[in-house]
Amino acid sequence: MKLISFTDAGRVSWGSLDGEIIRDLGAVGASAGRSLGDVLRNGALWDVVESAAGATVIARDSVDLLPPVPDAQKIICVGLNYADHIKEMNRPWPEKPVIFTRFADSLVGDGDDLVAPGNSTSFDYEGEFAVVIGREARHVDEAHALDHVLGYTIMNDGSLRDYQRHTSQFTPGKNFPRSGSLGPAIVTTDEFGAVGSQRIQTRVNGQIVQDSSLDQLVFDVAHLVAYCSEWTTLRPGDIIATGTPGGVGDGRKPALWLTPGDVLEISVDGLGTLTSPVAAEH
Repeated sequence: MKLISFTDAGRVSWGSLDGEIIRDLGAVGASAGRSLGDVLRNGALWDVVESAAGATVIARDSVDLLPPVPDAQKIICVGLNYADHIKEMNRPWPEKPVIFTRFADSLVGDGDDLVAPGNSTSFDYEGEFAVVIGREARHVDEAHALDHVLGYTIMNDGSLRDYQRHTSQFTPGKNFPRSGSLGPAIVTTDEFGAVGSQRIQTRVNGQIVQDSSLDQLVFDVAHLVAYCSEWTTLRPGDIIATGTPGGVGDGRKPALWLTPGDVLEISVDGLGTLTSPVAAEH
């Protein structure tokens, strides 16, 4: 199943996506007026899905997509999790996952504009494979960690490199409004299958700038879920972005920064493509 959140003539809702058709599950029964994140946190997703045979059907091209979980309570990001990216950033091999956080209001949905801020000229892209939690996880081991995953989606962990480097903490450079994107959909684990050698690729204006596969992750999905559950309680709708491959703009000579008018596309086998035009800040 593919799950999305969207706006339809100003109304915020969520549903399942089948090709170009949306079933509007956010307008069904007890889920009416509730976000996908709220439904997930209350454990009601599958009850809604099973009782929604008569849900209204909407054409995909008639709505605007939001991040699939627009109100995620935790967005945990992993840095330095591909060997080629570690090398290009001239960083030591991590003994434990490198963790920082994003805020939900820093992300836009598929097709919506990223905003290049006026107070920085080092706006970078980071194509990432992201995990969406489906069951609460606290002190889980790796052998059972994937039981707590609802599905997967794509993230652009857009980074303002100058602000990222103001101190040893990444947070300022990772949370400019509308600097990142998420989507287009959550693909549930039963549909996506096992995480293996799926290709992840990023393009800027049609040019391939990142090209790798998920089997190159230093810390895999099970390890990341288990590790994060050691120090926080992961709840349904929380997101773990698993890191970016080599090829980021900051690692190039000359550097390749996103500027207004650019179009960023991130594709992952089995998840589709997240498209993000870049606009100027107003």
